[in-house]
Amino acid sequence: MKQTNVKPAEGKLGILCVGLGAVSSTFITGVLMIRKGMGKPVGSITQMAKIRVGKGEQAQYKNVSEIVSMPTLDDIVLGAWDILPDNAFESAMHAEVLKDRDIYPVKDELEKIIPMKGVYDHNFVKALDGTWTKDPNATRWELMEQVRQDIREFKEKNGCSRIVVIWAASTEIYVPRVAAVHDSLEAFEAAMKADDRVNIAPSMCYAYAALSEGAPFIMGAPNTCLDFPAMWQYAEKTNMPIAGKDFKTGQTMMKTVLAAAFRTRMLGVSGWFSTNILGNRDGLVLDVPENFKTKEVSKLGVIDTILKNDEYPDLYSDIFHKVRINYYPPRNDDKEGWDNIDIFGWMGYPMQIKVDFLCRDSILAAPLLLDLALLSDLGARAGKSGIQTWLSFYLKSPMHDDEHLPIHDLFQQYAMLKNAIREMGGYEADEEID
Repeated sequence: MKQTNVKPAEGKLGILCVGLGAVSSTFITGVLMIRKGMGKPVGSITQMAKIRVGKGEQAQYKNVSEIVSMPTLDDIVLGAWDILPDNAFESAMHAEVLKDRDIYPVKDELEKIIPMKGVYDHNFVKALDGTWTKDPNATRWELMEQVRQDIREFKEKNGCSRIVVIWAASTEIYVPRVAAVHDSLEAFEAAMKADDRVNIAPSMCYAYAALSEGAPFIMGAPNTCLDFPAMWQYAEKTNMPIAGKDFKTGQTMMKTVLAAAFRTRMLGVSGWFSTNILGNRDGLVLDVPENFKTKEVSKLGVIDTILKNDEYPDLYSDIFHKVRINYYPPRNDDKEGWDNIDIFGWMGYPMQIKVDFLCRDSILAAPLLLDLALLSDLGARAGKSGIQTWLSFYLKSPMHDDEHLPIHDLFQQYAMLKNAIREMGGYEADEEID
């Protein structure tokens, strides 16, 4: 075991969620309940997994907090922004993800979590009408400065030594990369100051503000908020971690498992049709074609990099891949994902696989939010800056720069995650990535 330069997790960690809807209220309520011993952090690697360190006779299986310095749940302070004024209790009740018995024991604490006013532009989320928003006439730069002030005030008021900002709000419309705006930090800052409301999304104001205040920023939706050189440059300049995008919860998690299994067994794939029904606020937003485009791009990129059609053209060169999301209010947060996969085997004979995943979107997302917040804080304390590829395990469309392809295979991603934790704990990163 070697010495590491990871700073200890001393003091309080503020986790600020952009959006106080179903995902954030489920996450916050869960953390408060688990603190009281009234729940288990199921689905959280940082809280429940054991990771091997050392080999052979030296092998030991340890919890993450035994390998690296991590804050406990008691060290966390929770806050949020939203474009609606509901406090965390009202939001949790309205979301109808958790039962009353899992909300009311922490009602008093939840009611004290009142969201700060959100950055809102109706053009980016046409299905939502924000009523709790910052000045709509302010420039993008001024809005970013107001978010910075929010972070400073929250940090001081709650005695936090560190802050992490994580986007758990709605999917914005697709914002394509425009070289003249997004490819240099100087051009990006100039566009914010010039109030470019087409190429600068509200989420970008939060990301820039977080990095400016020395806080890692995580993009938990498929927004193209971090997908360009200016943001990569700023993360390096501020020496802060960034990661994204889109929490890998239900259908895509299954894709990263099944696609890896097909490639490992050298089974061919001719078609993959995926559809979802979802009735929560996310489903409402994604019912708008411009917003669905953002999600579609995120979900469509998964299987190509796993199946590697350039390496195995006989098996994967002509896959028909279709993704659909349908807004269906009666289902609320209980998302249902259907997959029909047309595969072929020996001598090209066809077979089919049908998957029907009746999942709970926010129940699957909440532990990812917790882990991403805690691990990005760990990365910041370890001096890691820029894109954090080791956090790909948690994300549908893992961030990458122009020179690298993302890794989507869940098992390869898990090896990357464990290797990074081992190294930060002073152990050898001993799992090979193919």
